[in-house]
Amino acid sequence: MPMSAPAERMKSMRARRHARGLREVRLLVPDTRLATVRRRIAQQVAKLSPESEKDALDWIESVSIFDEKDEAR
Repeated sequence: MPMSAPAERMKSMRARRHARGLREVRLLVPDTRLATVRRRIAQQVAKLSPESEKDALDWIESVSIFDEKDEAR
């Protein structure tokens, strides 16, 4: 069975990207537009202890480039 025009265009686009050394990656993330998801995230955040998260937060701050002054990088 021959491919439909949209499927053929997608195949062609993927081939061009592959030739440029790129590949498609799909991410599935929670849909934060849903109240149930927001509620679940809020419950999980409420269980976090600032003391137990301090090491992770310190590391994030140490590697963050967003807090640096506009310097030549």
